[in-house]
Amino acid sequence: MAMTTNLLATSKAVKLHGVRFFSSFLSRPNHFLACRLPQSITRRVQTSLCYRETSFKAVSPEPEPSSVSDGVGITRFLKGKTYLVTGATGFLAKVLIEKLLRASPDIGKIFILIKSKDQESANKRLYDEIISSDLFNHLKQMHGRSYEEFMKSKLIPIIGDIGEDNLGVGSEIAAKISGEIDVVISCAGRTTFDDRYDLALNVNALGPGRLLSFAKDCKKLKLFLHISTAYVTGKKEGTVLEAPLCVGKNITSDLNVEHELKLASEAVRKFHGSGEIKKLKELGIQRAQHYGWENTYTFTKAMGETLIQTMREDVPVVIIRPSIIESSYKEPFPGWIQGIRMTDPMILAYGKGQISGFWGDSQSFLDIIPVDMVVNATIAAMAKHGCRNSDLKVYNVTSSSHAHPLRAGEYMDLAYQHLCDFPLTVIDLERWKFHSSLDGFTSSVFDIIAKQERGTTNEGGEAEESHTTLSFKGKRILNYFVSLARTYEPYAFFQARFDDTNTRSLIQEMSMEEIEMFEFDVKSIDWEHYIVNVHLPGLKRESLKERSN
Repeated sequence: MAMTTNLLATSKAVKLHGVRFFSSFLSRPNHFLACRLPQSITRRVQTSLCYRETSFKAVSPEPEPSSVSDGVGITRFLKGKTYLVTGATGFLAKVLIEKLLRASPDIGKIFILIKSKDQESANKRLYDEIISSDLFNHLKQMHGRSYEEFMKSKLIPIIGDIGEDNLGVGSEIAAKISGEIDVVISCAGRTTFDDRYDLALNVNALGPGRLLSFAKDCKKLKLFLHISTAYVTGKKEGTVLEAPLCVGKNITSDLNVEHELKLASEAVRKFHGSGEIKKLKELGIQRAQHYGWENTYTFTKAMGETLIQTMREDVPVVIIRPSIIESSYKEPFPGWIQGIRMTDPMILAYGKGQISGFWGDSQSFLDIIPVDMVVNATIAAMAKHGCRNSDLKVYNVTSSSHAHPLRAGEYMDLAYQHLCDFPLTVIDLERWKFHSSLDGFTSSVFDIIAKQERGTTNEGGEAEESHTTLSFKGKRILNYFVSLARTYEPYAFFQARFDDTNTRSLIQEMSMEEIEMFEFDVKSIDWEHYIVNVHLPGLKRESLKERSN
């Protein structure tokens, strides 16, 4: 894990604004879906309709597109605006930058906060991680030989760190750019679920506050836009509303950010040395679960939202809460992804024969959302609220809020059929099994590893030797999957659904032209096409890229 400066352990008490604190498998039946329709019905109908006929009431009404030709006025708003973006080398922010530049080549500058030792290395990071990325191939075709010149005229790297006071930006640079910025976009964050508590607090909880303090000094500021997560409320059942988080209202009044900072700082001093990282990770999980959150990530993101609410005063704020962000559906091309994310490690392990199932419920809601839809919703919300007012608006950009949500069983059946047609390796792939207990899943993985290590099986299909020992490598593999199961357990049994009334209303306000250009209506997703033809091929490409690197 990349280590960053631990400000919690070395600095004085933190004070923020006075507050200390995504086909061809016609021959195979769809296992999880076939039970719902007669066998005589074709597989295509099975896949498309079976889960889709489940009787659910949509959380919000279906909107009609705006009859006003200008709609929200997205392209008009984007023109000439200048942005400050944090987390720009990350998955979501990088796709956002690409769409901004492609949809509105005449936007102003995009200042990019980059953690780097000097300007030369910052420029190199900008080129290596953004300008040379295949994500920007459409822009390369649009601009031809002038592509690099165009990119360098729009993307300005600013040396800084969300984990430092004043973002670690020099006073002269800060004064210069603060007079140009119209929109501040907060995309930076530590996304490891079981992260060190001290580092997660410093970036996810305190980082948005530091950025908001900086935004308040921006003379032309029209909007502060923060990317959070739909799981930020910690709620596992019922309906998750698009409401700001506020201590004492929808968050227990017992939660005190200042106390958590002090606790983490003391833990750093106490655990210094052997086992420090492990103990600080355990502390984060303990504190999160104590207050009702699944993990350190969602817990510290929640604290970050509360600080925004506390500090914002009259600054207009939009909070975007996406669910599980996966590969692009259409833009800039289908199946682009950066990194192996959320459900992806299990799919790859399954395709390689390392696991045959997972601890979870086939009927649980798998709330995934393509990254380009998150980006389009973000831009539309930005345009709608990018004016001087005192509103704070929350948008759930999710897929479980409608009448026919995607379920885990459906997703894994499609994955099974795709991996049979286009295998990752030469194995006889078993159908995916959902285990109702962690012990059952652990035993299953143990058996697979033991068989692979011994290489022979008896007539009963079990290892010839006793399943009592594994090699050191085998134990590490087993521990990895057990840890993964524990980490993802809240999502593998997830039954809550996200209200998206604000998001649906935003679509209703958009013109037909805007909807075509900035599409994020989840009803338009063909889940079979997305998973089989888009996401899984994209995931396999990314996996091969990571292995080659």
